[in-house]
Amino acid sequence: MLTITQDLHDRIVEHARRDHPDEACGVVAGPAGSGRPERFIPMLNAARSPTFYEFDSGDLLKLYREMDDRDEEPVIVYHSHTATEAYPSRTDISYANEPGAHYVLVSTADADDAGAFQFRSYRIVDGEVTEEDVEVV
Repeated sequence: MLTITQDLHDRIVEHARRDHPDEACGVVAGPAGSGRPERFIPMLNAARSPTFYEFDSGDLLKLYREMDDRDEEPVIVYHSHTATEAYPSRTDISYANEPGAHYVLVSTADADDAGAFQFRSYRIVDGEVTEEDVEVV
């Protein structure tokens, strides 16, 4: 189960809303070994696409060095889907390389001004996708 604060949940959703119609992406880091998401890190979608996201390789290298210096790890890797449900695509699954992370997807496909967004979390290990409950605290 993913336990996430209301603030972090809202920041991820706001990032997805702000970048729509392009996919948004980012990471929430936490202390290594804790499984606790704490530090929100919105990233630039280098692909600038409504159907695909890609972290900029230079930004990603910088992020991993920073997390290493702070004794952190990626607890959540998130992105949005702008035209489909919040379920990992084949491409998402093939790029999932953090077996300990929660993969959060936010769908803005059916969003209205009131903010009806799908917010779902998955574990993706060796190509196997398992949805998990999300508890917002």
